[in-house]
Amino acid sequence: MMKLWHIIIITWLGLLLGGATAATPRPPVMVIPLIGAIGPVGADHVTRSLARAEKEGAQLVVLQMDTPGGLDTSMRQIIKAILASPVPVASFVAPSGARAASAGTYILYASHIAAMAPGTNVGAATPIQIGITGAQPEQPPARGGKSGSSEAAQEQGGSSQDTLTHKQINDAAAYIRGLAQLRGRDVAWGEQAVREAVSLSADEALARNVIDLTARDVTDLLIKLQGRKVRIGQDERVLHTAGAAVITLQPDWRSRFLGVIADPSVAMILMVIGIYGLLFEFSNPGFVVPGLVGATCLLLGLYALQMLPVNYAGLALMLLGLGCMVAEAFLPSFGALGIGGIVMFVIGGVMLIDTDLPGFGVPIGLIVALAAGSGLFIFLISGMALKARRRPVVSGEVLLIGSTGEIIDDLQSEGWATIRGEQWRVESAVPLRRGQQIRVTGRHGLIMRVEPCGDNARGR
Repeated sequence: MMKLWHIIIITWLGLLLGGATAATPRPPVMVIPLIGAIGPVGADHVTRSLARAEKEGAQLVVLQMDTPGGLDTSMRQIIKAILASPVPVASFVAPSGARAASAGTYILYASHIAAMAPGTNVGAATPIQIGITGAQPEQPPARGGKSGSSEAAQEQGGSSQDTLTHKQINDAAAYIRGLAQLRGRDVAWGEQAVREAVSLSADEALARNVIDLTARDVTDLLIKLQGRKVRIGQDERVLHTAGAAVITLQPDWRSRFLGVIADPSVAMILMVIGIYGLLFEFSNPGFVVPGLVGATCLLLGLYALQMLPVNYAGLALMLLGLGCMVAEAFLPSFGALGIGGIVMFVIGGVMLIDTDLPGFGVPIGLIVALAAGSGLFIFLISGMALKARRRPVVSGEVLLIGSTGEIIDDLQSEGWATIRGEQWRVESAVPLRRGQQIRVTGRHGLIMRVEPCGDNARGR
């Protein structure tokens, strides 16, 4: 009888504990979208989101990627954050049709878990040459015979460029090789993606041990990760992702705002508006609003440029070109300064962004449009100034000399008179009476020299 009661009590306690365990909420899973070219703004968003995931006790972070690549510095910032994160990170290339090219491949290799959706691809991780002229691809040495003089000259001319290309490729290959060894992924294909820019589909990547699994979407991914063991440093964790709450960390207003102004085209427009706003304020002191708008736009443009790979020679040419176009409105150069300024602005705009990465270039059409608009604005102002110079003088000392007026009160040598509707202090060599007509003969500071005119000159 006692055994039966023991069994009932043990069964009841087991059901109670099991119900309590089932009622315990599982830690959430946080999803971080990483869409488009990877730049400073995206890297900042990922870094801050990983810190938030740690603070809120998330069990897993899903980095959902669809990127053509990005800046090397931003990519390395994200990878450093992933490697230092105490929360496991699963990079997931999704939805179907997405890609993790170039910088996205490195991030995929660095993550604790790598996954892809069907219809996606990964690879093409060769670093793009930074500079005005792109690096030429490495050519295999010729077999048999000696090189001709032209080939020797070409090899000598491109030796420094080839050396820089080799350094960049070797550095990138070593970097992805280290990440592959750290996560136990295909080392050989990682180097091939860097040196030969090859790509793989989702199924091919799974077969080559480039990724860990494929999934249709985030929900399917979490189901497949249920019970999976992940090593974080020296610890091993078991994921309980099936049915866990999913929190998507979209970029906040700060990241969205920085994403807008960090666009090279927007940064260039802000700088042009800023310079012309300050020019208008300096030309017409007291308006205040153009000065405030100009200073704000200029500072925002400069802030955006410091986050981008800027060629400072190009930036200097742009500023010098704007300065020449502004000087055209004040100096009689007959268009030389204006035309030279437009040419310098266009060349500087082409040189401004020092990379060929997609998403970070400035369209040549925008550069030409800004230069043409600035030139038209400056020449319009110059034309208005020339027309104003040809008009007769309607104010000033030249107009006052010879004008007539009327004495307000009797005076012996100095007094007051009305001249062209204004009251002036006047001086005269002869006494004058109130209401007497006078003519201005000269000016001494703010005092007009006058004499009686008409019949008043002969007296009454």
